[in-house]
Amino acid sequence: MTTVAAYVPDLMDRSKVSAAAGSRVTFARTPGDLAAADADLIVVDLSRPGVLDVLPALASKRVLGFGSHVDTELLQAAEAAGCEVLPRSKFFARLGELLA
Repeated sequence: MTTVAAYVPDLMDRSKVSAAAGSRVTFARTPGDLAAADADLIVVDLSRPGVLDVLPALASKRVLGFGSHVDTELLQAAEAAGCEVLPRSKFFARLGELLA
């Protein structure tokens, strides 16, 4: 079973991730907490401060990030740092599949 660590501070987004992953998800309090997470998959809200800064420390893990489709610079920077990137709408539309 895939274990998930997530940095998703928005409560609505967090509830969607929690509903899809159930007890397999642990939420980090800060982006920096993700480096120590023992999980198969890391999920991050790329729009939050500090997330891009920790991506290099997560290079050995599978990281899935979501953000606004209009913030192409942010999405490209995250992808360049090794993050799998999806626009917010596609991320939440495919959430169950992505966390399976």
